[in-house]
Amino acid sequence: MRLELSPPARSARPARTRPRLFAAAAVVTVGLLAIGAGPANAATTIDGPINLGTAAKYGVLAGSTVTNTDSPTTINGDLGLSPGSAVTNFPPGIVNGIQDVTNEVAATAKNDLLIAMGTASSLTPAPQQVGDLTGLNLEPGVYAGGEISLTGNVTLTGAAESVWVFQAASTLDTAVGSSVTLVGGASACNVFWRVGSSATLRGGAPFVGTILADASISTQSGTVVEGRLLASTGAVTLDNTVITRPAGCDDGSGSVVTTSPEITSAPLPGGTVGTTYDSTVTSTGSPDATYTVTSGALPPGLVLDSVTGGVTGTPTTPGTYTVTITASNGGAPDDSIESTIVIVPPGTPQVPGQPAVPAGDITRLPDTGFQGSTLAIVAGSLLGLGLLAGIASVIVRRRRRDQLGG
Repeated sequence: MRLELSPPARSARPARTRPRLFAAAAVVTVGLLAIGAGPANAATTIDGPINLGTAAKYGVLAGSTVTNTDSPTTINGDLGLSPGSAVTNFPPGIVNGIQDVTNEVAATAKNDLLIAMGTASSLTPAPQQVGDLTGLNLEPGVYAGGEISLTGNVTLTGAAESVWVFQAASTLDTAVGSSVTLVGGASACNVFWRVGSSATLRGGAPFVGTILADASISTQSGTVVEGRLLASTGAVTLDNTVITRPAGCDDGSGSVVTTSPEITSAPLPGGTVGTTYDSTVTSTGSPDATYTVTSGALPPGLVLDSVTGGVTGTPTTPGTYTVTITASNGGAPDDSIESTIVIVPPGTPQVPGQPAVPAGDITRLPDTGFQGSTLAIVAGSLLGLGLLAGIASVIVRRRRRDQLGG
């Protein structure tokens, strides 16, 4: 099941068309001023859970220390620490798994954790930010906020394959008695908390999901976690806590991260009948996009390569052709670009770098949002000559003044 992020899935939102308007004005000899439309908002999605790699086997993984406050803490899963070496008060704490401390296994798990954190951070969240999650019933998706907190209960409703990712730019803080409830078959395997600094769990009710924290994670007495506590650089500090790593999870190794296309090229230029034409529509995104004509048509004699975005051939018929080309790669939204391609007869003068316009035409200037003709160029030239004439007049008056004064 694909985890749908903002913007919505393609079926709920049409492809975006960006006409790329460029304004041009002749101002004395300054030249052309180009004003481009804003870029499309590419969205990054994932079609399954986040791949934790070898970090998935740990109930607790830390960077500096793992400390139990001399209490009956239980970790049902492995304990890892790298590059630090201090694991304190185990026992009386119990690890029902392997302890990997300052070894190659733990170092590899830390590297895998960093990759997973990058993936979680890259996903595009819903437009509305979240703060206190209390009382919310959240469908699968990506939710972001500055400080994310929980003072009561939050409900996550979905199926076994549904995924939730919470992105806290700074902290995650849960109050005593707060809880996360899963409904409809939703699994603790697929709940992820990406925390920009530190997380604090104050206990008293179940907390669900894997915490991926940049800094530290701490728990207070009575905390119950169905998930993992994974801290990149700091400590994990535990007080009378029970942590149970989820079992039977999809490890996320088959999950694919997709960034929707964003077209980066300018509108297609014009051409001349009988002259070879070669231009390309380009885009960013992952995986690579494919290209199709979704509105209008290319000039006769030209074809679009759906893989490379190249438009090639030899134009056969003069005229003005408006065409929309759409880039898509399975991630929403698609991106489109509209071009007005003017094909002129052989021998018609062309402005270098601009689509050809038949002489004498008064039409929308290629790649601009304005109406104009050669009159605009004449006006610009006259304005420049006017300024030069003014300067010459000042020089003449100054010389006459000097002569009279002499």
